[in-house]
Amino acid sequence: MEEIHHSRTLPADLSAPAAVLQWRTRAAGVTAVFAILAVLDLLLSHSFDAILHGWLMGLILCLSLTLGGLALLMVQWVSGGKWGLLIRRPLEAMSRTLPIVFLMFLPIAIFIKRIYIWARITHPEQALHNGLIDAMQAHAIAYKRPYLNIEGFWIRGIIYFLIFGIFTYFLNKWSLQRDTDTAHNNWYWQKKFENLSGPGLVVYSLVLTGMCVDWVMSLDPTWFSSMFGFMFIVAQGYAGLAFVILVVLALSQYSPMDAVLRKTEQHDLGKLCFAFVMLNIYMAFSQYLIIWSGNLPNEIRWYMDRITGGWGPIAGLDFLFHWVLPFFLLLSRDIKRNKTKLARVCVIMLFARCWDTWWLIAPAFPSERANLHFTWGMLEYIFVPGAMIGLWLIYFFTTLRSRNVVAQNDPHLVELMESQHAHA
Repeated sequence: MEEIHHSRTLPADLSAPAAVLQWRTRAAGVTAVFAILAVLDLLLSHSFDAILHGWLMGLILCLSLTLGGLALLMVQWVSGGKWGLLIRRPLEAMSRTLPIVFLMFLPIAIFIKRIYIWARITHPEQALHNGLIDAMQAHAIAYKRPYLNIEGFWIRGIIYFLIFGIFTYFLNKWSLQRDTDTAHNNWYWQKKFENLSGPGLVVYSLVLTGMCVDWVMSLDPTWFSSMFGFMFIVAQGYAGLAFVILVVLALSQYSPMDAVLRKTEQHDLGKLCFAFVMLNIYMAFSQYLIIWSGNLPNEIRWYMDRITGGWGPIAGLDFLFHWVLPFFLLLSRDIKRNKTKLARVCVIMLFARCWDTWWLIAPAFPSERANLHFTWGMLEYIFVPGAMIGLWLIYFFTTLRSRNVVAQNDPHLVELMESQHAHA
């Protein structure tokens, strides 16, 4: 066998390729198509609430990509490694989509009474007497009123975005400064990023837990789980990593990313993806096992709403898409080192994230709880999130295009440019 040495040189132009503009145009077309379908479906269903339900699902999905990118950005600064340099600029672009996600949050806060039962019910005892809610709901709404109230929802929501905005601002600002700074050594910048990202991951976990409690868990005020926040944290890393790998693989077809993406680092990204799949399985099963083994009526009702009335097959497919398929596919070394095959696994993971979000949100509403059947309004869970994700992609590709896709002044860049060895 003859050993082949592939020479590698970094091009002078490190900006995003022109293909990014084509991707943005396609995203605009997808947004327009889904938006038109959402409006047509509204005319057929006459259900504005269905639009809001789909909007909440779209918000959670877009939030997963934005904050998943921010979390992974902090993880790579804390952990180091060449893999972090490869995905750093796409992750930064993902984090900078925070403003559009905030705008997506506003309709949820404005129409809060049409989404959350605790916002509609101001007098739980009277609502119980009138048969609008059951005793368990009345007790939960009254007990949680100091936290679950409209004013608190608005205030906490704004605070959440401000906190994440601060971390996004400094991580992106310092990254650009590092590219051109010759006065300080790499150790200075590494410690600077670590000192922000280390505490940032703790703050991220706490704030994201508040977000998922406010926006998803409170759909059913009787539901509580100490692991729900951890599940969302892992799910955001799961979705964010799958998306950023797709972006890097797509960029590797063009300069300059084709000069820095090696099989070794691609394999590392695939292994990290596998780790998130494993952690996702662990979190979801642990919550299910703890609650189901307790067998308390006020705890298992949340699961019963999601496995009865036609939702059982949806839960089974969620298990297949979310865990079984990615797990067994990513066991393969060849798949992790093949761009096309790894991209397909990432697409499956992103689809699974959409499926899982639908399964988490839809059964919380009386019209769909324990009564899964086709209605025109049900299609808004496809059309509205599709339009919102398309809009998010337009913003993302715009931010990605605004900076070089390969960071400079990083010691790992020299390692990435080393010759890659292969055998023929």
